[in-house]
Amino acid sequence: MSIRLFIAGAILALCASPSLAQQEPPPPDPRDIPVEAFVSGGRLTSASMAPDGSRFAYTEMVDGKSIVIIVDAATRTEIRRVDVGEAEYFRWFRWAGPNRILLSRLVEIDNARYWARTSRLLVFDLRTQELDYIGFQKQRLEGDDVLWIDPDGQSILLSVIAKNANNPEVWRFPLDGRGEKAAVKIQDGDGDVDEWWADDAGVVRLGMGFTRRGAMMIHYRRHAGEELQRITKLERFHDDREAWGVIRLFAGSDTGYTLFEQEDGRTELREFDYSTGELGEVVYAHETRDVESLRFDETKLISASYIEDEPETHWFDPQLASYHAMLEAALPGGRISIGSMSRDRSRLLVRYTGPADPGALYVFTPGEGKLDLFANYRPEVDFRALSKPEPFSFTSRDGHTMHGYLTLPAGREARGLPLIVYPHGGPYGVRDAMVYDDWLQLLAARGYAVMQVNYRGSGGYGKEFEEMGYGQIGLAMQDDLDDALDHVVAQGAVDPRRVCLVGASYGGYAALWGAIRNPERYICAVSFAGVTDYTRQMEYDRYYLGKAFYRRYWEDRIEGEGGRNLDNVSPAFHASRIQRPLLVVHGKSDRRVPFSQYNALHRAVVRTDKPVEFLALEDGHNLAKQENEEKFLTTMLAFLQKHNPAFKGENAGSDDGGADTGADTGGNSAEAATPALPVEK
Repeated sequence: MSIRLFIAGAILALCASPSLAQQEPPPPDPRDIPVEAFVSGGRLTSASMAPDGSRFAYTEMVDGKSIVIIVDAATRTEIRRVDVGEAEYFRWFRWAGPNRILLSRLVEIDNARYWARTSRLLVFDLRTQELDYIGFQKQRLEGDDVLWIDPDGQSILLSVIAKNANNPEVWRFPLDGRGEKAAVKIQDGDGDVDEWWADDAGVVRLGMGFTRRGAMMIHYRRHAGEELQRITKLERFHDDREAWGVIRLFAGSDTGYTLFEQEDGRTELREFDYSTGELGEVVYAHETRDVESLRFDETKLISASYIEDEPETHWFDPQLASYHAMLEAALPGGRISIGSMSRDRSRLLVRYTGPADPGALYVFTPGEGKLDLFANYRPEVDFRALSKPEPFSFTSRDGHTMHGYLTLPAGREARGLPLIVYPHGGPYGVRDAMVYDDWLQLLAARGYAVMQVNYRGSGGYGKEFEEMGYGQIGLAMQDDLDDALDHVVAQGAVDPRRVCLVGASYGGYAALWGAIRNPERYICAVSFAGVTDYTRQMEYDRYYLGKAFYRRYWEDRIEGEGGRNLDNVSPAFHASRIQRPLLVVHGKSDRRVPFSQYNALHRAVVRTDKPVEFLALEDGHNLAKQENEEKFLTTMLAFLQKHNPAFKGENAGSDDGGADTGADTGGNSAEAATPALPVEK
């Protein structure tokens, strides 16, 4: 019996029978968990229940490809696999009724004039086993902007710019394979509208666009019988623009919701009248944190989410709140996430996880009081051997309160430990939290303490905190990492002479720049997909993200007010300053941070004696191929072992970090029944 099932099945009996706990096999040495066990492989992602609860589907990466796997919800047996091609190009899937699945993919257009990626929409029919294209043969780049899905799965509303059109139109496409010949135009394009929204009945109700000077234009109607009217025009820096976040429209109502910034910078949930643009009552506000996201069913708001140290949910729906409490009682000690559910809520998907537990996916049938384990997310990782992050706070050198997390390796004395500073990606609007992280847990399992920092610019702490990071890449944002290090060192658990940085994307940049800027603090650094030349990256982003998006969102954040010379904080321009060993890893097909960023640093050091190692992988910005992620992690561990060994004079495990130990970790395989729950009355 697996450890997870033993604990779940015995949960009610443990209090009365302590001897049950003694039957557990001891946890393994964390160093015996092989590297490949921590390789995500995109396993069990995006799990979604069909509207009628008969089936659910999830995605998994296999040999670099995304596979949508369809499962019988009652028996939990696989029904069908749909190969949707290279994982790098797969975007999302959604149920369209009980028998069809919409699939979004990216397609590259590459000719003598330009290169671009375009999204395209497919539909898979479980009854016919046919995979059909949805859209026009000739259309602009965005082809997966689905506004509404017929509950029975017969048709969808798709916003698309077709051949000879200049602005997005809304078309009703059937999902029975008849294609564009059977499509019907529902809404003409409008020169003021870049994006359309429909309500839950499939009526196009709102359009929004931006002028060349950045003014926002809003068109609205109350119901299908009215003409769309322009109700407002808001200039680029108008205060009222912040309220205009179109989240959900409901038939028969002008009232929706918006996430609005309070005076202290925190985001709260408020009602919003789309017919007038006026704010309504506060629906929910957390005392110290931003409201991060909302969740709806077909007809109403059901929850709001925020992150304290771990993600939390505020329920507006009493039935789901009751289910959540019931599940927490059955599976204590971790975090319960109620995922996708059938329309009548007769069957739900539930995830159980924790900061030091990769978790498992369950099928919950309230009417029968059944909670059935479907699969574990990391079956070869025994969660009992993992390490839980602990929160800490510190004051930055300029007087701001900052937050972070420190994970200490299990089974080691909290004294004189080697430390990995592990900055998150993004950087803006993103944050670390106490959630499971494969790379963090692998580092901790190999004997390292790991520090995460929500430096200025991170999300979740209000707009003012995020804006503190504007224009501060390589400057104050880097200071925050250094200040956090000083705080952690002062607590006595880590050795300040044994500190390295490891990061990916922006975190990869922060790792490189930290070791170049402050060699007195950091003895090595590992960067995956990190920027090395910010000026060239900004030029690329103008093209990759689109000029309008770039101007509205990215330029001010990176360059700050008045702009700045980004060469001053770009590693490729400071190769002569490199003193510490660096490991630089990048995917050759990375489109977010292009491979040219890797080449820029490589050219700068190739004819020098600088201690820089390079590894190029046949992959993208997110490692889609399991063998590539395993290669990166194994190379990283060998690099750290060479330059910052976790165990000095102790048994350090196998030379490859435990990749081929073949040890029996106790596993977490699904092989027995989980606890019965009270039957819903």
